[in-house]
Amino acid sequence: MLKPTSRHLINFFHRYSTSPLASQYLCFTVKIIRPIIPRLYRHLTTMPPKRKLATTFTSPSSDPRPQKKLQTTLQFAAKLQTQADAISPITTIEVTETSNYDEGVVDRKYYPPVLSNARCAAYSSGELPKPIDELNLALSSTGGFRSRVLPDALHLASKQATTATGDCAVIGLYVFSPQDFEAHVVSPARVDFILQCLKLLREDLAKLDIPLCVEVVGKRKDIPARVMQLAEQWGAKHVFANIEYEVDELRRDVKVVRLGETNGVAVNVVHDTCVIAPGQLLTKVFSPPLQNLYSLMEPKSTGKAFSVYTPWFRAYLAHLSQNPSLLNVYPPPSANHTSTRTTFSTLFVSDLRHHQTVRSLFPAGSHEGLSRLFRFLDQKASAYATDRNIPSKPGTSVLSPHFSAGTLSARTAISHARAKNNNKLSGRQEGLNTWISEVAWRDFYKHVLCAFPYICMNKPFKPSYSSITWCPPPLSSSRFTLWTLGQTGYPIIDAAMRQLSSQKFLPNRLRMVVASFLCKDLHVDWRLGERYFSSQLIDGDFASNNGGWGFSSSTGVDPQPYFRVFNPKTQSERFDPEGVYIKTWVEELRGVRGGEIHAPSVETRRKTGYPREIVVHDVQRKEAVAMYKEGIERGKKD
Repeated sequence: MLKPTSRHLINFFHRYSTSPLASQYLCFTVKIIRPIIPRLYRHLTTMPPKRKLATTFTSPSSDPRPQKKLQTTLQFAAKLQTQADAISPITTIEVTETSNYDEGVVDRKYYPPVLSNARCAAYSSGELPKPIDELNLALSSTGGFRSRVLPDALHLASKQATTATGDCAVIGLYVFSPQDFEAHVVSPARVDFILQCLKLLREDLAKLDIPLCVEVVGKRKDIPARVMQLAEQWGAKHVFANIEYEVDELRRDVKVVRLGETNGVAVNVVHDTCVIAPGQLLTKVFSPPLQNLYSLMEPKSTGKAFSVYTPWFRAYLAHLSQNPSLLNVYPPPSANHTSTRTTFSTLFVSDLRHHQTVRSLFPAGSHEGLSRLFRFLDQKASAYATDRNIPSKPGTSVLSPHFSAGTLSARTAISHARAKNNNKLSGRQEGLNTWISEVAWRDFYKHVLCAFPYICMNKPFKPSYSSITWCPPPLSSSRFTLWTLGQTGYPIIDAAMRQLSSQKFLPNRLRMVVASFLCKDLHVDWRLGERYFSSQLIDGDFASNNGGWGFSSSTGVDPQPYFRVFNPKTQSERFDPEGVYIKTWVEELRGVRGGEIHAPSVETRRKTGYPREIVVHDVQRKEAVAMYKEGIERGKKD
């Protein structure tokens, strides 16, 4: 029989999607903390992984589960699917009369009005503390307390060999709040994928005598307090979590850290989501040759975050070259003592059901994520540089659902890709070089989130772009609806939107094309498209989704508003020359031959029932350039 002691630990893993979607926790009843699972499953490691929290136990009762109205087992998580399904992407994302920048976009049930440009500037200048700075301050100010309660996590990890002695155990806890699904417009497909992953994770952990519980918190603001309640219930004194970089999550973690000190629980949150932690890569300048020639070559940090990917990626590669251990892949956790099943027997009982959504296309779980990674590296990576842009070819890795859910980490993916690339991050294989660069984009956008937190608050990267005048209702409403239905009259656009509706997934090339079309051909506010993607995609991730829309709409980093306008016909001719992809998804045009597939004639449209173009691209492109120019100039004066 396991005898809990004051050294028992609960390792809590938080895992929210784009925002506080759900918290994942792992609880240890062991003297040592072993980080568990990659992100959602995170590599169980000797370091606390993704979204983890740890806490020490005193003596748990015979039934360690807290008796509360809200159930905390996986069987209750199935209800979340029903709740998520009730969130209609169409009714949630309506284009209403817009008298200001907020209306029709900002969900005032959960968020205040969009902040002013002046407040954005205050974040950038440091006049207002960034959420990541607030978390760092909370960790710093509680450091003394935490060090007294718990020795350094690395010191504990070094004693991992004692894990199976029976005086400590690991308990997994995953926390959901239905409000988070609604506030962050999480797609039912993504909810389903997460539930599948939880079920598989539970099965994997059970083989190690590690239980995984699910806690449902009605109001998301109550999550920090609920974590503390569970820590008290289980006698936990230590919590470990991996940092998530969206504003809601950072502010939540600040509350957990502060509340932990009040309740005598040491909360430690660590960087793990990104291969290189945000804030580590800053722009450099060269000092003037005031004293000697060497001072000219001495780099000096400006303390500014990168806002352009290419120089950031160069710094990224250089940093990894100098710090290769950042790509070390952590081993899985050790098993609990077998007595854990008796002491925490109720935590091993659960029943998780889910829907047959797009499961055959995107099997869940960390085993599938790794298997898909290895297949891609062996079979597709060499041709990735070219095939990734051909929508009729299965040329992409389709690993984004696993990256966003945490069943595969960027660290693991890049580590294996480097090994395949002659142990080089940038070697002779163009396909692998390109893929590593594409994976790094995910980290880049998270770095941007931390440095410019207002982009989490419905503001564009350059606040002055808030003054762009988008197409007003009711015209914007009808255009937006036709875009979502794949009825724009542009074959490549309609094929892509129909694939999104059916498979809840799109390769990145098509995401850029349809996003550019919505903003620069239909002149619809980019934030409506961003929300619609979130409501549909199985791989929804706030940083990547926001960054992608910022790129395509020219409202994000490195915007290029006057040059980056995708011509849908040209994109179609270049990347789907035979119309294979178009004919797969636009059945009306399956009988069309030759180049007409890219721009059907009026007669062909009449015969097939395919709609006419709702706008003329050349006209809309010119209007978009003028629209951006006027709005940007006006915004600079505001």
